[in-house]
Amino acid sequence: MIEAVNIQKYYDELQVLKGVNLHIKKGEIVSIVGASGAGKTTLLHILGTLDLPSSTPTSVLKINDQDVLRINDNNLSKFRNLNLGFIFQFHQLLPEFTALENVCIPAFIAKKDKKETEKEAIRLLEYLGLGHRIHHKPNELSGGEQQRVAVARALINKPAIIFADEPSGNLDTVSAENLHQLFFDLRDEFGQTFVIVTHNEEFANMADRKLIMVDGLISN
Repeated sequence: MIEAVNIQKYYDELQVLKGVNLHIKKGEIVSIVGASGAGKTTLLHILGTLDLPSSTPTSVLKINDQDVLRINDNNLSKFRNLNLGFIFQFHQLLPEFTALENVCIPAFIAKKDKKETEKEAIRLLEYLGLGHRIHHKPNELSGGEQQRVAVARALINKPAIIFADEPSGNLDTVSAENLHQLFFDLRDEFGQTFVIVTHNEEFANMADRKLIMVDGLISN
C-alpha cells in the first residue's frame, strides 16, 4: 500500500528527515508519535504527496504501486485527489459553504457527477450522525461536528488511504474518543488505510502499529 525508502528532507541546511524507511499494509491503522520537531508532520505531508522529499537517487515512495516521485505535478494532483484523503487538526472547512457543499468539493474537483456526488455526501453525513446538519455552515456546528464533516470530505472520493495530522488535537475528550473510534469503524466498513500523527498516547496505542519518530528517523 505504502512503501517508503530513504526519505530525506532538508530545509536549507537543516535535515528534518534522515532516511526514513517504512511499509504500511492495506487496511492498517498506523499511528506516528514523537516529540515536537521529530519530523512527524513533515513525513506525513511527504507520504501524502503534499510535499516532496529532498532529491536523492535512492529515495522511493510508492503508493498503490504508483511511484509518486516519478510523475508530473498535474498527474500527481489527480492521483492525490482520487486516492488520498486528508484530515487536519483544524478542520479547514470553507466557512461560506454548508456541510454538504464542503463534503462535495473534492468530488467536484474530480469532475464527478453533481447529483451522484451530493447523494454520496448525504449518505456519508448521515453515516457520521450529521443527517440533521447537512445544510448548516461550519460556524453553526460544534467542534466535533465540524471534524466529522472534514472526515466525510476526506471520504467522498473513496480514497484508499486517509492521512490525519493531530485530528483530535482541537477536540474535547468525548469528541476525541468518538473520532478515534470512528476511524476503526471506517476501516472495518470501507477497508481504508489510516496513517495518523497524534500526541494522544491512548489513541496511538490503539492503532494496529505505532511508529515512534526520534530526530528524523523511525526508532522502532
